[in-house]
Amino acid sequence: MKMVLFYAAAGLCAAFATAASVPWWMRWCRHCGVMDDPGPRKIHASPIPLAGGMAVMTGFLVALLAGMALAVASPRAGVPALFQYGLSVRAVQLLCLTAGAFAMLLIGLCDDRLELLPPVKFTCQLIVALGVAASGIRITLFVPSLLFSYAITALWILTVVNAFNFMDNMNGLCAGLGVIGAGWLGLIAAGQGQYLVATIAFIGAGALLGFLPFNFPRSSAFLGDAGSHLTGYLLAVLAILPHYYSRKHPLHWAVLTPLLVLAVPLGDLAWVVLLRCKNRRPFYVGDTNHLSHRLVQRGFTQTGAVVLIWLLAAAAGALAFLLQ
Repeated sequence: MKMVLFYAAAGLCAAFATAASVPWWMRWCRHCGVMDDPGPRKIHASPIPLAGGMAVMTGFLVALLAGMALAVASPRAGVPALFQYGLSVRAVQLLCLTAGAFAMLLIGLCDDRLELLPPVKFTCQLIVALGVAASGIRITLFVPSLLFSYAITALWILTVVNAFNFMDNMNGLCAGLGVIGAGWLGLIAAGQGQYLVATIAFIGAGALLGFLPFNFPRSSAFLGDAGSHLTGYLLAVLAILPHYYSRKHPLHWAVLTPLLVLAVPLGDLAWVVLLRCKNRRPFYVGDTNHLSHRLVQRGFTQTGAVVLIWLLAAAAGALAFLLQ
């Protein structure tokens, strides 16, 4: 019960910190020109601040630092010993995770401001992914090869980051999928007794949830590439951190859990990339063939399409949870 209350407090702290910071970051974006202008494939008629990434990072950091400060300040501060133990064991990885989040945020922010060329953006993403692998946060898939582990980890992070980047095409879609994905990964980690991982996941879910009222159903602020990069990165790393296979849980197929939790954004990415390649178009050039667009073309409102996709993601996450 104490851990449940701690998870709830961590998530709420992140949500309130994000929500409180959004107006400030919106003013900063207007001042610095970090705005999303109207265009042919866009539905807004006036420039919208791309404040979401910075706001979500603020909420994530405030909650994470608050928990760490309480853990260090006093063992009587209400921080469960299980969280303190995880913090001591994985302190270096947590530091690298946070540094990588800052780096992904910066890549996305540069793209929002300068429109980076795809090869430049991809190279920067790859450097961050390899840095995460070097910190020890890696996928193995039971293959005893360090090179394979680095390669599959980098591929996973690049895939998930770009999947969420692609899904940022309607109000609330990317942020909502981030809340759902992080929430399910948190529940799965908590059920397996991986308390630090669960706490980070609930903080991530809370930080994104705090931004959602500013982004859905109508938007006064967008995530932007900074926010979608950060969201995808956090979900990619949170999917790697838990140990899905152990002596207590000897289920080899459990390593497929992240694929189920993130089935909707990954499926959408695979579909649009294959379709663009089939039509001999660069896979990184945007279009209106995403699941959300196709639902709207079939008569759904944009809000209805987003809610339906959220429900699909929630169902996939529930299946992953039940399979544990």
